[in-house]
Amino acid sequence: MNQTPPPVDERAALAAQAWDWLRLLNSGDAVAEDADRFRGWVRSSPAHRTAYNEARRRWDGFRQPAGALLRSDPAVAAFFRPRAQRLPAPGRRAFLGGAVAAAVAGAAVLRPPLGLWPAPAEWGADERTATGEQRALALAGGVTVTLNTRTSVRRQTAGDATVGLELISGEAAVDVRGAAQVFAVVAGAGRSVAGFGQFEVRHLDGRVCVTCLDGSVRVEHPAGVRALRARQQTVYDAHAVGEVSGVDAAAVPAWRSGVLVFNETRLADALDEINRYRPGRVVLMNQAARGQAVSGRFAIAALDLALAQLQHVVGLRARTLPGGLTILS
Repeated sequence: MNQTPPPVDERAALAAQAWDWLRLLNSGDAVAEDADRFRGWVRSSPAHRTAYNEARRRWDGFRQPAGALLRSDPAVAAFFRPRAQRLPAPGRRAFLGGAVAAAVAGAAVLRPPLGLWPAPAEWGADERTATGEQRALALAGGVTVTLNTRTSVRRQTAGDATVGLELISGEAAVDVRGAAQVFAVVAGAGRSVAGFGQFEVRHLDGRVCVTCLDGSVRVEHPAGVRALRARQQTVYDAHAVGEVSGVDAAAVPAWRSGVLVFNETRLADALDEINRYRPGRVVLMNQAARGQAVSGRFAIAALDLALAQLQHVVGLRARTLPGGLTILS
């Protein structure tokens, strides 16, 4: 007999609990009472067992290569050690003692290390794009949604129709043409609603940027409402919503044309954006170079060339390590 899966919010909570158990059991600080409590937790329902098995599978896939990498390269270990030292004591001792994955994964319940897997909140997504992937969704009523790289969404439905999306993480471009009713995108604490036009919503690291390219968009937030028209945007987080500002509309949708555009962008921010599209991970260890401004127009399909150009302009050295990790120093 098939079991009905738990609601999405419950699955996300169980996933976070499973990661907590993995961190504790691998910390070296677990005692007999912890083991008894864990056995009770994992046996309490099929949903608990499923959450733990999924977390353990991801943990096992990451632990060995991560541990080998950090033990073999002192410079990389030194870069990540401050992150482990901000963990509670068990995670810190596990990192410094050699169980690297325990500390890293313990810190990554909500934000996975190096973006190697989706965060627990994304596991219940209806649609999710991989690194470098873009996907178009043709919805009923004349609505088209394009999902950018590493984007997770849940559909919001009324009957059999999709009337909106929850943008869990990433970036989505919405084209509303002739829809019978408004289309809404929920992201973080806000909601963007349009009856006609084209807009983009970007939700990363708790910050949401809504840009209207054509028509009009109403951004609703507990701290206020913003009405956007073509070539306008606003930014909000969980606590506040910014004022409406003008924007260069030619640069905003560049990703849909296969390019990334940087205009006097901080190098650290440019590399963060490149990391969203490129397999592996680029880590900037040269702290003095983080704020250096860079400009350019780079093809998403050739980001290794973009890295080489940025490396030359800024005067950095690059080392390639196992697991697709590139260190710039």
